[in-house]
Amino acid sequence: MLTNAKLVHSPHDHRRCINAALARANDLCAAENHRLTPTRESVLRLLWQSHRPMGAYQLQDQLAKISGKSIAPPTIYRAIEFLLKVGLIHRIASLNAYIGCPFPTSDHSNLFMICNQCGSAAEVALNSINGLLESACEKANFTLQDQSLELFGLCPNCSSEQEQDFAEDGKQDHE
Repeated sequence: MLTNAKLVHSPHDHRRCINAALARANDLCAAENHRLTPTRESVLRLLWQSHRPMGAYQLQDQLAKISGKSIAPPTIYRAIEFLLKVGLIHRIASLNAYIGCPFPTSDHSNLFMICNQCGSAAEVALNSINGLLESACEKANFTLQDQSLELFGLCPNCSSEQEQDFAEDGKQDHE
């Protein structure tokens, strides 16, 4: 089964993404008796404002702009640590950045497709990847505790733009 396979890279209203993420966060925190503090909520909201991973210092800068006051790095890192621990966000190691998780209450493959051109990222849950990883671990008698797969390429928008650029370049060559 492929979940969330269509990559959402076209400009759209992120309020829906943000509202859904905050609703999941509130439900999860209530169920597990965690506190979604204003800072934690602000960090989560920022991570859902686009589909681009953000680093801790980018988050710090954005929060300072929103609040009008300086936010200490430990405050940001504590919020990130909490959001990671409860599964509301993921760390994309190669970018040293974070992105919201659309599947926080389910086991999934942590497969990220990251656009080399615009920097957008999408998480895809693919059961066959989960099965493959489980099978490989069983064969090796290995206990998997965490994993993340990062694929780099072009999102649909950037791929289309590149195709248009090639087509226009070809036209100019023939004129």
